[in-house]
Amino acid sequence: MELTTIARRNNPFRKLGGKIFRSKYLIMMIVPAVIFYALFCYVPMYGILMAFQDYIPRFGVFGSPWIGFDNFATVFKEPRFWLAFRNTIFISSIKIVISFLGAVTIALLLNELRMRRAKKTIQTIVTFPHFLSWVVVSGFVFSLFSYNGAINSLAEIMGGSRSNFLGDKYFFFGMIFASDIWKEAGWGSIIYLATMAGIPQDQYEAADIDGATRLQKIWHITLPGIKPVAILLLIMSVGGVLSAGFDQVLNLGNNDLIREDVNIIDTYIYYHAITKSGNEGIGTAIGLFKSVISFTLVIIVDRIAKACGERGII
Repeated sequence: MELTTIARRNNPFRKLGGKIFRSKYLIMMIVPAVIFYALFCYVPMYGILMAFQDYIPRFGVFGSPWIGFDNFATVFKEPRFWLAFRNTIFISSIKIVISFLGAVTIALLLNELRMRRAKKTIQTIVTFPHFLSWVVVSGFVFSLFSYNGAINSLAEIMGGSRSNFLGDKYFFFGMIFASDIWKEAGWGSIIYLATMAGIPQDQYEAADIDGATRLQKIWHITLPGIKPVAILLLIMSVGGVLSAGFDQVLNLGNNDLIREDVNIIDTYIYYHAITKSGNEGIGTAIGLFKSVISFTLVIIVDRIAKACGERGII
């Protein structure tokens, strides 16, 4: 009888059932998220089969003929794809750098403010642009920089001449980076502010006793304190290096003069693989190519971070 009781107590299924029962409310909270990701992220993954098919909508995924890697060969032979690929890498790389520097700078400045009301007000102002859609932001940009916009009108009043800012691809790239940091840097600073709030205050008190200046405390306490989180966010951002911001580029680059020169991979799929040719197979092949490259980059950066003694994500 005692052996039966002991075996029942040591039953792993009984222990698992007990843990599930004790955590039932937490499980109930996470169930909707699990269902959402299962339905909209995992179930549709069978669609990657279109990358290896001459996809015909009326036959569906399981009825379309197989063509192997022909879609990939078609894409890789297209010069416009490689231009879009270079633009994507260039835009994403610069965005990662300026987003990191912008978010950390704003977080440091807000963290140094001692007036709570002013701190909350400024934080609200700098995070508000995140909630504006790129359609609205592009409307602001076009109103300012179009040929008949406010900037050209002001230049003409002051004796200058009008310029076609929106038709210059170099101006476009600058506009992409400036609008991105204006819109997202404040929002990105929230994570760093939360991390700074978790740094033990006795470190700052000890630094005050030693006569450290504010800059010295930032350099020797605050920045090392947020380093693990910064590396984690860097690894995650590298995973999206081939996604340079579809909404932003589509709306701000909606100009026949520069559209082909400023395409990124996502807009290339939209304009050439779907809108013009209607070839969903090519679009899926490019998407699969992006996923494989992004996954590989995340693994590489994660291994580099661990080799340097930092905490990774895998």
